[in-house]
Amino acid sequence: MASNKKISMAVIRRLPRYYRYLSDLLLMDINRISSKELSTRMGITASQIRQDLNCFGGFGQQGYGYNVELLFNEIGNILGVNSKFQTIVIGAGHMGQALANYGNFEKRGFQIVGIFDNNPKLVGKEINHMKIQHMDNLDDFVKKYHVDIAMLTVPYDYAREVAERVALLGIKGLWNFSPMDLKLPYDTVIENVHLSDSLMVLGYKIRDKFPGKT
Repeated sequence: MASNKKISMAVIRRLPRYYRYLSDLLLMDINRISSKELSTRMGITASQIRQDLNCFGGFGQQGYGYNVELLFNEIGNILGVNSKFQTIVIGAGHMGQALANYGNFEKRGFQIVGIFDNNPKLVGKEINHMKIQHMDNLDDFVKKYHVDIAMLTVPYDYAREVAERVALLGIKGLWNFSPMDLKLPYDTVIENVHLSDSLMVLGYKIRDKFPGKT
């Protein structure tokens, strides 16, 4: 496989989408598919699909197309779905509880093993068979369970403080749902997620497609 350092982030960001569509094809008992057929389903040009997959070796055969199960498994390996990342949620409000309850993370290699908050009204409450723990327990927990990833759903004013704390504990990745775009002077990998951005894009598309109706 080619080095990830030589592959654009735009390609990497499309891989989970390929993985999701291939999963759907397997559920429909579709065993092979051409780049043209996949293009029609995904709304990406066949040329783009071939270029993306060629970054990792191609996987297709001329005149045959792609073996769906093989491609699904290969992309899963590239994305690390079999790596079993130990994951915690920090911030047990509505968003944090929703993340902790979401069942598909484990299927993608992310096992949520703990959830934390400093609100005494939430500490001790059970979410998806896990008790919300106080932030005072965080350091020992991270060391004991060798946590790889922290999902942050804390308010803006606490985001940087919490992020720096978990980074210094050796956590490798942050999935940040706080309103702040985080950048830290450490090796920790950060993925900033802003759901409102996507919602505003949807609003634009509605106004663009249905002018005068909003």
